[in-house]
Amino acid sequence: MRWKAAKERLLRILEIEPSVKEIMLSADALEEKRAKLNARLSHILESVIEKDPEISPLEWIVVKDAAMALRALTATRNEKQAGFGMLNYLNQIINEEEAPEGAEIPSPGFLEEVEHLVRGIAGKSNLYDGGYPEHSKRKGREAALLRSEELSGIAAEAQRLMSRYVSGLDTGVIRKRSLNKARIMKYFRATDYEWDDWKWHVRNIIRDADTLRKLVRLTEEEYEGVRLANELRVPFGITPYYLSLMDFRPGLGRDQAVRAQVLPSKHYVTTLRDMKACGESSMDFMLEKDTSPIEAVTRRYPMIVILKPLLTCPQICVYCQRNWEITDVYDPDAEVAEDKMKEAIAWIAQTPEIKEVLITGGDPLLLSDRKVENLLYRLAKIDHIDRVRIGTRTPVTMPQRITDNLVRAINRFHQPGFREVCVVTHFEHPYEITPQSMGAVQKFRSYGMEVLNQLVFTLHNSRRFEASALRSMLRLIGVAPYYTFNTKGKEETDDYRAPIARLLQEQKEEARLMPGTVRTDEVVFNVPGLGKNYLRARQHHDIIAILPDGRRVYEFHPWEKQLSLVDTYTHADVSIYDYLRRLEKNGEDVSKYRTIWYYY
Repeated sequence: MRWKAAKERLLRILEIEPSVKEIMLSADALEEKRAKLNARLSHILESVIEKDPEISPLEWIVVKDAAMALRALTATRNEKQAGFGMLNYLNQIINEEEAPEGAEIPSPGFLEEVEHLVRGIAGKSNLYDGGYPEHSKRKGREAALLRSEELSGIAAEAQRLMSRYVSGLDTGVIRKRSLNKARIMKYFRATDYEWDDWKWHVRNIIRDADTLRKLVRLTEEEYEGVRLANELRVPFGITPYYLSLMDFRPGLGRDQAVRAQVLPSKHYVTTLRDMKACGESSMDFMLEKDTSPIEAVTRRYPMIVILKPLLTCPQICVYCQRNWEITDVYDPDAEVAEDKMKEAIAWIAQTPEIKEVLITGGDPLLLSDRKVENLLYRLAKIDHIDRVRIGTRTPVTMPQRITDNLVRAINRFHQPGFREVCVVTHFEHPYEITPQSMGAVQKFRSYGMEVLNQLVFTLHNSRRFEASALRSMLRLIGVAPYYTFNTKGKEETDDYRAPIARLLQEQKEEARLMPGTVRTDEVVFNVPGLGKNYLRARQHHDIIAILPDGRRVYEFHPWEKQLSLVDTYTHADVSIYDYLRRLEKNGEDVSKYRTIWYYY
């Protein structure tokens, strides 16, 4: 979009709220415009808070939220924090005929954000055009029957949308995957006995593009991404079992989330290469080096630590926050040396404030049964450890690993009333839920151990009711939803990220419709060096800028902000507009997402 066209559109947008247009077109200095805009927004807020507004109660909530957001976006302090003056930029667009030197042309995403803000403060969001429902105009049984009918309509639409996402327990899917399994076994000349042996899967991890293409059809883009990963020595690997979850032919839509987790895009590979080459600190996105008091230990919270005995996995996920630490699936140096593990466990033993240990990595269940049992034994000898969590994706990527012997070995240290051992895994989509993964989960459950799920919310599982369908199915196989993570904001993962506003929308408009047992998880953004920021609560983050390319900038508050002085964290999200265009390209009706702009 050219500068002049952007100016014309912006002026049309401001006609929705003439008072703001008048301020911006005036000959006043920028700071005087800022003062007048703040006064106007204060008046709007006073009108909807102190007076009885003529618009509906829900519309005035939209007005209030939009007015507060616009105030924050044009505040001097926030402009300094974000490194971008939004008010000055708007002023340039409106009053300059040509783009000033160094100024970016406003993107369609930026202008969409401005339009929805202006519609919001003007009380013209058009979210409630239908008026009040019929049940609100009745009383008693008549109202109840009408309300029940309305709820049935909402539920039916939710169920219709969830039915789009087929699970791996579907009989037709099971049948097709048996053919996939046979094809893969034939290629490797494997027996059923070998297929059921997790060590066979580890020995036969698919690590190169040409082998992969012999086992499943790839698009040219998928093949090129894997080929380039091999060439540039970016870690790549898929277990034979997980490969059997992919549809043989791409483009059917059902296995999109499965493929996207392990097949890196060209952007991902080249960006990761460039960042490794220049040694950028952002490779360690979570700043684990700054929160590691001793090798193999990370500590961000008062009473829990992360213990990392192994820094590799049988399968490499593109969104992994530790991809900067992994060099190869078969890296001989991936396992932490025994002397270092002794020192790490001794440090935990000498820190009595630690009550819980999360064993992760990498995937710790890539270790042998003996090593897993020995590690748990050493932690169980520490009196102040009440709980051990094992973070592993093997129930999803290689359920053969969850043998009876392994589960019995782990269960030795699960002592109700004294010490808990539980498992935390990553199911990303209903299509990953299979009879085999359900069986792995049930082995832990049969011994009284809980299995929790951490969902990473990405472009590929963020369609309407997609995450809700997963949570519902997880409960049925014995897994409790625990966290939903916003995708890490690393440059190489831009292709996979969904905006924070979409995650908030999903929680309010989709997860909220489900029974409470199905929506037990918490939505979070993992703040580098600090830990989890609870996105559900507005008091934990602020929107402070909208950049010319349409990306929102958020300031996240540390979890300990009422306890001690800690810096906030500023982060640029992905563009809502660009995200919606990608959904549209994938066949989604983006009109169903129109409320997304009003989640801040």
